[in-house]
Amino acid sequence: MDLRQMEYVVALADERHFTRAAELTGISQSGLSAAIRGLEEELGTALFTRTTRRVEPTEAGFALLPHARAMLEQAANARDAVVKASRALSGSLRIGAEQCLGLVDVAALLDRFHRRHPRVETQFTQCGSHDLLAMLRAGELDVAFVATERHLSGLPRTVLGREPLVLLLRPEHPLASRASVRLGALADQDFIDFGPAWGVRTMNETAFAAHGVRRRVRCTVNDVHTLLDLVRRGLGLAVVPRHVAAKPEAAVLRALPLADHETPEWTVSAVSTAWSHADSPAAHLLELLQEEPARLALDAA
Repeated sequence: MDLRQMEYVVALADERHFTRAAELTGISQSGLSAAIRGLEEELGTALFTRTTRRVEPTEAGFALLPHARAMLEQAANARDAVVKASRALSGSLRIGAEQCLGLVDVAALLDRFHRRHPRVETQFTQCGSHDLLAMLRAGELDVAFVATERHLSGLPRTVLGREPLVLLLRPEHPLASRASVRLGALADQDFIDFGPAWGVRTMNETAFAAHGVRRRVRCTVNDVHTLLDLVRRGLGLAVVPRHVAAKPEAAVLRALPLADHETPEWTVSAVSTAWSHADSPAAHLLELLQEEPARLALDAA
């Protein structure tokens, strides 16, 4: 067993889907399947049961999972200890992020960075993507984690991942029995959405306008859990990134794919004007992201 195999096991156990686990770990689906089969042959037992719709860990898989996570954590701690001993980085790092990005766990990233570079003073701000980009351009932030494709011209960024948007609604809703839904079919619905500074609000407004649909946004929120609560209470529908629909609080709701040619992509990026300075704290944060992108994303699941 090696660390890469453990990364595959954790990704597949968390995602319960070969395609999404392969995307997360940066390997082809066939390569991931072959790696899992090889590990199962090495251990002499099945670690996952496969169906056409879902993948589930077996009893042996669940037994391996905490050890796989521990191995990855120990390897990360070992790398941090080496870097800490060999690089005495100091200074300050101002980071901002939109809430619940899904494709990266900013809290886990801050924790890892602080353990690796304890002499760097870190500050964290949470608000909408468009506000974060304004702060970055004004010199008030060093790194911003955003979920938008707008207002990025001229700003160096690293794309951390993409995922589709889905329609979230109560199972009793007349549309809930459909396999998918087109934006044009939602013209007469009430919606719950985030504030104008959130990246997903801009995506929704642009997508609906492109299909000639004028939405009624009945409730505007600045918190994911409030949005889910309002949808559960039947106060409106919501178009959200797929990972929001996978939250435990959304388990009682129905998530419908948008029609393929109409599906906008939720794109999460790390943006900074300081990465060109090789010894800056921002550059070392990017180094950490590039070193372990899959594990930091797994922490977000």
